[in-house]
Amino acid sequence: MKLGVSSYSFSRLIRAGEMTQFETIAKAAEMGFEVIELSGFAPPEGDTPLSFAPKVKAECERVGIALANYTIGADFLHGSGGDWRGEVERLKGEVRVAQALGAPGMRHDATRGFDPGHVGPRGFDDALPVLADACRAVTEFAEGLGVRTMVENHGFFCQDSERLEKLVNAVAHPNFGLLLDVGNFLCADEAPAEAVGRLAPYACHVHAKDFHVKRGTAVDPGEGWFRSRAGNYLRGAIIGHGDVPVPQCLALLGRAGYDGVLSIEFEGLEEPLRGIAMGLANLRRYCQAAAG
Repeated sequence: MKLGVSSYSFSRLIRAGEMTQFETIAKAAEMGFEVIELSGFAPPEGDTPLSFAPKVKAECERVGIALANYTIGADFLHGSGGDWRGEVERLKGEVRVAQALGAPGMRHDATRGFDPGHVGPRGFDDALPVLADACRAVTEFAEGLGVRTMVENHGFFCQDSERLEKLVNAVAHPNFGLLLDVGNFLCADEAPAEAVGRLAPYACHVHAKDFHVKRGTAVDPGEGWFRSRAGNYLRGAIIGHGDVPVPQCLALLGRAGYDGVLSIEFEGLEEPLRGIAMGLANLRRYCQAAAG
């Protein structure tokens, strides 16, 4: 597996004005990552995503790091005024950005789910036909530009492994797969190893992530924690410091034949550069152990 990092891992530094997203490229290469994933792509004033993309690609080439994935938001139930076909057309523009970046893959969301005031059926299976048609339309277009598309297990509504398996099989297109975040299953209160074991055959990109977990019956631990769907407490952790069985998940991915990118997405409270570096050291050690 190639070890990478999501630019989201540097987001606290970016928000604080200590680093630009452009500067994360050189920093990732300096830290020893083989690839970088762009999340929250924000061009500087005077540039559009499409005009900025070639500059980002050139910087990756200059520092010697590959750009593995382009990550963007989407919602086929609510985006583009609730018109899923309009949302597909918008995402086609994002696919063009991914191609200009030289990114082989693009992750987009499916939906956050039905609004609380929605009248009528509101289960995942009720949304599935629209989500599948929309994802298929995007990936058919992207295939022609050499970009593979995927959705990630996040956002609660499209997070459970059974739901994601239904979606990828309903889309039923060879250019469409899943971005598996080994930690995010905890947001839906699903055991990460069980979920990865189910979805590993569909993975085309993987996030390495760790969380600290406290049961929802515990006293609220306060700032820095958020609640899972069932009300348990979660806090981002350095890889290897939390409760996600990362080595077990890596073994399951290897058993399924996955040999793509393993990209750190750090969400901990620790100083980001230190947290990312410590996570990388642990991840390297886990990968070496898994390789025998």
